[in-house]
Amino acid sequence: MKVKENLYNQRIISIDALRGITIFVMIFVNELASVANVPQWMKHMPADADAMTFVDLVFPAFLFIVGMSVPFAFNARLIKGDSAKTIWTHTLKRALALIIMGVFMVNASDGYDAEQMIISPAFWGFLAFVMPIPIWNKYAKDFPAGLKSILQYGGISVLITLYFLYVRTDGSIGMTPQWWGILGLIGWAYLITVIYYWLVSGKLWAMIVFLILCVSLNSANLTQNLHLPEWLRFIAGHLTHATLVTAGIIISLLFFDRKVEKKINWPVIGFIALFFSFGFFLRQYYGISKIQGTPAWTLLSAGICTVLFYFLFWLMEVKKQTQWSNFFMPAAANPLLIYILPGAIYYFCKAMNIHIIPGYFREGVPGIIWSLVFSTIMLFVMKICNKYKIQLHL
Repeated sequence: MKVKENLYNQRIISIDALRGITIFVMIFVNELASVANVPQWMKHMPADADAMTFVDLVFPAFLFIVGMSVPFAFNARLIKGDSAKTIWTHTLKRALALIIMGVFMVNASDGYDAEQMIISPAFWGFLAFVMPIPIWNKYAKDFPAGLKSILQYGGISVLITLYFLYVRTDGSIGMTPQWWGILGLIGWAYLITVIYYWLVSGKLWAMIVFLILCVSLNSANLTQNLHLPEWLRFIAGHLTHATLVTAGIIISLLFFDRKVEKKINWPVIGFIALFFSFGFFLRQYYGISKIQGTPAWTLLSAGICTVLFYFLFWLMEVKKQTQWSNFFMPAAANPLLIYILPGAIYYFCKAMNIHIIPGYFREGVPGIIWSLVFSTIMLFVMKICNKYKIQLHL
């Protein structure tokens, strides 16, 4: 693969802003999930509802942003002179880390026999959420090498131990992937998409072909009376999410793999129309469902994410209105840590039987307000973590 000479090579603040906003909303909806008596439009829609809310858009937005960053990440390493071996070692480590964390986190929530486990499931979950921090922290250059090794290998040892301490409901030892978890699904979608991106040298037309393939296999996998081989069903399931990563790559290339124009970007407008048109067309056959991972859900989500990014691009890159985004930037700079930290806090409180807030804030309007306050607090916590170089970097 060669360097993309025309690809914009400066920091794109509108992508950072979209990432930061998405993470803030993610924290809000995750906290809101434990609040009773909230409107349906503030919750995930049921699997058979043929509808989606803004809550169902958070995960797709993550995938879309992952895709938008891919061309810049590969180009930066190629410009730096990294070999294919170096690039792929880093890429595989990143995907594997996401998959491992996802498996641990999903097993922390259920699938265990609490009575047979040596440590409480809550404490197990706390360690599962915390140990990635010393393992994948981005240590400062002057950080003692010996202490860094102790922290990293100590964290790895704890995760290995946790695997053998886990007792499933059938009495078996060790975890199972179950549904891979959010991070695991992102890891698989990222890995599959970047392998293809590398093989086709990031060509726009080839990525469009891959998008069509993803949507087609996703549709085939959900078509009744069409029995695909198990290996193909596995791939098709992950191509559901790869659709959004690929859409992010395509939109990124349409914006930045040439001179960044301040006029209307008609190719992007065209893709917005295509995303919505085919999304609503496929809706009549498969419905809209995040839980089922229908093609209508992925395409409509891609369309909404593209519209949101186009607005941010216009506001921040064209009109230079960037000051407002400072509120979200701590999260944008440390997305993995801010994803992990609320879970670590939850399992710690559960293990120690600590109640941070009274029950009054666990339902209705007070619960919604608390979720907003908690999300804001987490942004300030990230600001402190960033200041003291506590940043997860895969």
